[in-house]
Amino acid sequence: QVQLVESGGGLVQTGGSLRLSCVASGSILSINVMGWHRQAPGKQRELVATITSLGNINYVDSVKGRFTISRDTAQNTVYLQMNSLKPEDTAVYYCTADITTRTTVGIRMTGRYWGQGTQVTVSS
Repeated sequence: QVQLVESGGGLVQTGGSLRLSCVASGSILSINVMGWHRQAPGKQRELVATITSLGNINYVDSVKGRFTISRDTAQNTVYLQMNSLKPEDTAVYYCTADITTRTTVGIRMTGRYWGQGTQVTVSS
């Protein structure tokens, strides 16, 4: 079994900062892409940022220059540093990871795993 556990959400004022963390645990052989998605009330879930195992990074335009994604490969952890937060950043943030595991019969399988989500609320 693989689990992703997020932490670091909360309530912050406009212009403030938060740092989200997500740790993957379980029978992990390797992790390729890790990322963060978010879903605001009444809106579709959107991709915020991704980082590959080689360190290639992408951001949605709305967070460029304000958010920074990073990862600690040895600790199977991904971070999202969020600065200059705006009310429109309010959402539930989910971490994702494309993880290769080995089944009980020795078969390698790769799938996308999701965390449970952490609430970020930015007050105006």
